[in-house]
Amino acid sequence: MMKRRGVIALLGSVVACPTALWAQQPLVRRIGVLMGYGDADPEAKVLLSGFTNGLASLGWTDGRNVRIDVRWAAGSVERMQTLAKELVGLQPDVILANTTPVTAALQRATSTIPIVFVIVADPVGSGFVATLPRPGGNITGLVNEEASTVGKRLELLTVIAPAVKRVAIIFNPETAPQSGSYYIPAFEAAAQMHRVEPIIAPVRSDAEIEAVITRLGGQPAGGLVVMNDGFMFVHRSQIISVARRNNVPAVYYDTTFAREGGLLAYGTDRADLFHRAAPYVDHILRGAKPAELPVQVPAKFEMALNNETAKILRLTVPESILAIADEVIE
Repeated sequence: MMKRRGVIALLGSVVACPTALWAQQPLVRRIGVLMGYGDADPEAKVLLSGFTNGLASLGWTDGRNVRIDVRWAAGSVERMQTLAKELVGLQPDVILANTTPVTAALQRATSTIPIVFVIVADPVGSGFVATLPRPGGNITGLVNEEASTVGKRLELLTVIAPAVKRVAIIFNPETAPQSGSYYIPAFEAAAQMHRVEPIIAPVRSDAEIEAVITRLGGQPAGGLVVMNDGFMFVHRSQIISVARRNNVPAVYYDTTFAREGGLLAYGTDRADLFHRAAPYVDHILRGAKPAELPVQVPAKFEMALNNETAKILRLTVPESILAIADEVIE
């Protein structure tokens, strides 16, 4: 009888305090992800997998102890703003923001939920953080490059295509850092140094991309530098195709462009940046504050040459380019 009463008493305590059962269940944290690219883009999915694999290596597995809600904006600023509000409404523990306009949309949507950005060029000038060492708010992350990198791309263009005399820089002012002004002074300074005419070419659609590059190819000695801009990545097939069709040598900011037919690409290893974002999200899930996590700078750069495109453009690739290229696509 005493044992029976003991069992009844134990059951009674569990019913009175049902949280005792749930206390043994693992706590599921929530991570929001807002990608500036499209969900049908295989390269964008590779970048995202670098982040989720990084999380898994730190003990965070989607569906077990963390839920990851991913949204894709496909380069649309309007969609970024809508999805930012949607993700904030889910009240995640932290949000991963991909690209400058995505981070801006999330910053407008919340001042309390921690945000870790990746692929943002100028977080101080964009108003995301106070300084790189001391972000000072709810936002921190990883910078993908300095403005001077665009000058290196123009230099590479003059090396691989020495006949160029007029070089356009193409970007979308709605999505590029500081409407494109972050890169333009460095581009113009490099153009002056290499004695080419700089052309500032803002675009907002495939039709405008076609018009700018076609016009550039219709005049002698034209070249193209593609600004580090999420819109350019989403529309890269159009840019690559029109440049090749109009015999315009172009230098891009991500090796994906070269693998898909672009002439030459030089820039940050973006897969590495996504992988490095995982420890910051991990720190925040374990109690760290974004204000205490310094903004990180890029650690790895890479260059890729598409030799087939060089032949189509009738360019002789210098040994100096071949010697430093991490990847040569035949």
